[in-house]
Amino acid sequence: MSDPRSRAPQTGTEPSAGENPAGQGTAPGNERNGNGRNGNGDRDTPETLSQQGHKFRLSVESGVIRDLQNLQQAPADTKKPQRVVEYTTPRAKLIAEAQAAIRADLKAFPKALAAFEALHTDPEALAHWDMANYVTMRKLGYNDHGRVHAFITGAASMAITQLLLEGGVKPDLIESGIGDADDVYLTVLLGTMLHDIGNQIHRASHEAHGMLLALPIIDRIMTPLYPDAFKRTKVRSFILSCINCHDLNPAPLTIEGGITAVADGSDITKGRGRKAFALGSVDIHSISALAVDEVVIERGARTPVLINVTMNNSGGIFQVEEILAPKVIRSPLRPFVELRASIRPEGEEQILSRVRLEGDHFVMDLETGERVEVEVEDSQKKTQRAIAENLGIPSGRT
Repeated sequence: MSDPRSRAPQTGTEPSAGENPAGQGTAPGNERNGNGRNGNGDRDTPETLSQQGHKFRLSVESGVIRDLQNLQQAPADTKKPQRVVEYTTPRAKLIAEAQAAIRADLKAFPKALAAFEALHTDPEALAHWDMANYVTMRKLGYNDHGRVHAFITGAASMAITQLLLEGGVKPDLIESGIGDADDVYLTVLLGTMLHDIGNQIHRASHEAHGMLLALPIIDRIMTPLYPDAFKRTKVRSFILSCINCHDLNPAPLTIEGGITAVADGSDITKGRGRKAFALGSVDIHSISALAVDEVVIERGARTPVLINVTMNNSGGIFQVEEILAPKVIRSPLRPFVELRASIRPEGEEQILSRVRLEGDHFVMDLETGERVEVEVEDSQKKTQRAIAENLGIPSGRT
């Protein structure tokens, strides 16, 4: 078998470590947008994105990434506009789509918007994203952990933040009296978009590495926005917590940290898995990611946030159970997020029609009409329990 490291990445994958970053040298607003047009042939702009009925969608169907967007809420009998992103060269287009979604969400929050504009053109941040992706994809055979992942999770985190605030949830920055909604958006955005940069040093302890690497970037961006060093330092602590806790090691203690963790866990579609698969990484992670067509974050009927995962094959359940569900269960977002997964009718022979998360159990509705409950397999928590048992620590403290 040929060395997978010598195989050229498919069109649309992250660049090599030495490649010039896309978008550098272009004026803000002139980035490629992938001919994002709606069903009427008109170009969607951030101005068409409504703050009501906020929705984030990342969809991959039949080789086409269909939309990464906030959709304008429309009456049930009206066809909703869709922004289309072709899969042929998704990298620059996905980033442009995410940028448009983030800017639309932050129009009313000047500090957070200024922080985003500074971050997405920061040479140090761009280099961190590329090197983190080089190590995770080329050296470890993992899926995307670079710039595309940063922008997709950034857009997802903005959608979750807005839905929580609209649902009356008070993030810890507001609850503590330290900051307002603008501070919350800034914190979640910086924490989420920088959460994986520590992978460039090593996957092991990448959360701690990430905090150290992010510090100079965070200080450079925040200093002109927060002339009061006392408040700046307090807000910065929440950002560092988002980075440190995004992979549940340790589990997040704040709402802001929970948003970063859940947004990270929501990037599980086959557009991400295909990159690792194309580079020769054939394992349960890359294969199961190919089974996830769509992740939609929207307002729930029972909770402020509903995450709908659509699969073309039941193999995608691994992605939901191993990656996304634990981040909902083990974060402060647990009471505020409903998680559902379903298989497309045209997919494989139907065994189950829908899976939903209730507490720490999956409830599966089988095609036979039966209802089955299964406890979520949280491998990280099981490892922590085993360590605690060996050390004689009561399991209730893990």
